[in-house]
Parts: sequence; structure tokens; C-alpha cells
Amino acid sequence: MKNILRINALFSLLVVAGLTACSSELPRHSALSQANPEPLVIAQQGSFAVGGTVIQQPGEFDPIKLSSAGQTLHSDHAYVFYQIPAKARQYPLVMWHGIGQFSKTWESTPDGREGFQTLFLRQGYGVYLLDQPRRGNAGKGSLPGTYTPEPDEQKWFNIFRVGLWPQYFDKVQFPKDPAALEQYFRQITPDVGPIDIQVNVSAVDALFNQIGDGILVTHSHSGGMGWLAAMRNPQIKAIVSYEPGSNFVFPAGEVPAPKPSSSGALTAAEVSLAEFKKLTQIPIVIYYGDNIPLTPSPYPGLDGWRVRLEMAQEWAAAINRHGGDATVVHLPKVGIYGNTHFPFSDLNNRQIAQLLADWLRDKQLAR
Repeated sequence: MKNILRINALFSLLVVAGLTACSSELPRHSALSQANPEPLVIAQQGSFAVGGTVIQQPGEFDPIKLSSAGQTLHSDHAYVFYQIPAKARQYPLVMWHGIGQFSKTWESTPDGREGFQTLFLRQGYGVYLLDQPRRGNAGKGSLPGTYTPEPDEQKWFNIFRVGLWPQYFDKVQFPKDPAALEQYFRQITPDVGPIDIQVNVSAVDALFNQIGDGILVTHSHSGGMGWLAAMRNPQIKAIVSYEPGSNFVFPAGEVPAPKPSSSGALTAAEVSLAEFKKLTQIPIVIYYGDNIPLTPSPYPGLDGWRVRLEMAQEWAAAINRHGGDATVVHLPKVGIYGNTHFPFSDLNNRQIAQLLADWLRDKQLAR
């Protein structure tokens, strides 16, 4: 049981870890080698910390002894980098990474193409990129943490559905040159301190309180935290979630049974009906990529996605049953094939971005 729980926790968190002996290099198809696109006109950009706590040590600060007495620790905040294009649309996009990732997730792709950050700036949206507390540029936490290097990248190659190592999936939307794979493995930032869902949600709540109305875009582990943030803050006007992996919330009396898989059982969480109904007040869309098995698989990296897709479909049905507007898009079902766990940085990410842009327009969110 302990091992199953550990595997399932790893799967839900979706951590990429890796240190390689070879040197890092630019991907062969880096942006430096691309034809120059139209220039972007950015009206505003900047960065800031938001949320967090302040710990005050008792006593009086002594500038000679320099002990911790009387000193403070500002910690557990999120870091945000933002860009607002000229003539921006009404609602900006707040992009929240998954675990083991940081804001790089939304920037350049592993092979150097424009990522969602730039693609949606070109569409006229303000873009806020988030590093959640105790991660990346927001690494100053209030609790100690340990990072233990462990060779495990081939496992994550499988879990992220790039293929079954060392083979790539047929027609997978991932660049197959070694430099891109190296960038993919290096796109990682470990946690500095334990993950605390409420700390993360509080930081995102504070962000929307600061910037006002916007659209939350989540990936993987942040998907479940995104539901909690939206229940807390009505300034989240819509949620876009790419392959959410855990923390599906259901109203009391409607929580489905755990879904067994070879990666461990996936369980849902219970909230009050009043809290759940807050999610029925905003449009929600969820996207899942390709190569998710339809029947139980002995490969944990694949089978976990089977039950997560099933849970997402049941969750959307519960939202809609209570008068909401939730859609699950399984990309192969709409004729889009080969996507991995990172559709927004896959080879067809422009097509994926246009799919989202169309949804935003259909929901009257592109004003």
C-alpha cells in the first residue's frame, strides 16, 4: 500500500527531475534560426511578488550580534512576470505551471518555437506567468525542504506520453532531435520546501485580487488547485485546464468511488454544494492529449491518464448537472492527434492555441 500511494502521489504531482552529464545546448530549431515574426508591441511589462506571509522573530534586532532576534522573514509568496500588449483585450490570461515545472512551461518550447506566452500576446491578451510559492523565482519558503537528485527522466518520458522509452509514439507531436529532449529534461525546478495546496491557492487568490478579473490557465497538478482558487475568488472569470491530474472536487453525496489504475487509485475530494456551485458560475474547458489507453494498461505512466480522463468527464458532468458550463475536449476525438501531456508546447501548439482562442471567443471572453 505504501508503494502504491507513493507511485500515485508521484503521478499526481508530475515531477520532472534530471541532471545530465552532457552540456546544455540550444535546440537545433531555436528561435534564433527562425524567420523573424512580426514584432510585438508591449505596452507594459514587469514582475512582482504576491501573497505570502511574514514571520517576525521575537526580540530586538542587534546590528552587531546579527542573530535572528527581532528580524523578519518574508516567504511563501508567488512570483509573477507579466506583459500587456498594446490594445489589450479585457481579460488577461494567468498561466500556472504544473509541479516540477515553473513559468518556463509557457515560454519558448523545448525546440525553441514560440510558446503560449508569446502566442497569446500576439492574440492581444495580457499574459501573467506564475511561479507558485516555494518554486522557481518564488523559492523563499517558510519551511525547510530537501532536494534529492534521482535519475528518473525515462519514467517521466513515459508519464508525459512522449512514448515508451526509448521509443517515441508514432506521429507524436514532440520534436525528436536530441537537443529538444535535453531542453525538455532540463525544464525543471525542484520545490524549496513542501508543497502546500492552501499556500498556493492563497497566493493565486491574492494575485487576482491585485490584477482584477482574468482567466486562469492551469496545467496538470495546478488544475485541482485552480478549482479551489476559483471557488475562493470570483474575479476568476473562466478556467482553462490542460490535463488536470488530481483534486477533482464534487459536492457532498456525489463523490465518485476511487478509480483504480496501475499507477494507484485516483480519488476525488468532497466540498459543500454551496462551494461547488461557485464553479457553475464560470465557463470551464479541459483538454487532454493523445495516447491515453481506453482500457487498463500495465504501464503506470499511461494508465493513470485513463482514470484521470474518466474522472474529468464525470466532474464536468457534475458541473453541468448543477447548471454550469464545463467541457472536456479529448483532442483525438476532435481530430487532433499525437499530443503529449504538454499540448501547449507540442509541435502543433499553434493549432492548440487557436482551439483555445476560438473557445474564448465563443464564450464572449475575447472582448
